[in-house]
Amino acid sequence: MTNTSNNATARQIILCVGNSMMGDDGAGPLLAQKLAAQPLSDWLVLDGGSAPETETVRIRELKPHTLIVIDATEMGLNPGEIRTVDPDCISEMMLMSTHSMPLNYLIDDLKEAVDEVVMLGIQPDIVGFCYPMSPAVIDAVAQLEQLLRQNRWREIAELVDTSEQW
Repeated sequence: MTNTSNNATARQIILCVGNSMMGDDGAGPLLAQKLAAQPLSDWLVLDGGSAPETETVRIRELKPHTLIVIDATEMGLNPGEIRTVDPDCISEMMLMSTHSMPLNYLIDDLKEAVDEVVMLGIQPDIVGFCYPMSPAVIDAVAQLEQLLRQNRWREIAELVDTSEQW
């Protein structure tokens, strides 16, 4: 788990989640690497990898105003599409998970310490051990990086409730 900023009093945190050995599930770690290479001002970026719960103590101590959780998320969309996902709907969606703890547990736990928790999902194409990341997801990570740099991440469309599909 990597801290890609030195901001010890972060009021805004980005928690990137995923496993870079699992194809498109590496979207979060790829974004964390990009943001480490050129840090965002006013944001602390954490690479939570496949065990993001290891960052909860630190996040609770920092008590940020905003926490953005970014992960490859099975949403039934075209590969590479990015959506804001209502954290309250995560468990209902039966999202694929390569993580040691379902993200809804992590998010529910952090809601007590964080004013605003936002989940951003990137629709994967292929998640499998040793698969390369798909071009659509690589492009989505670059697009999301730009939206974060331009402080336009709130413009990302919300995932429409399609619970009847699940």
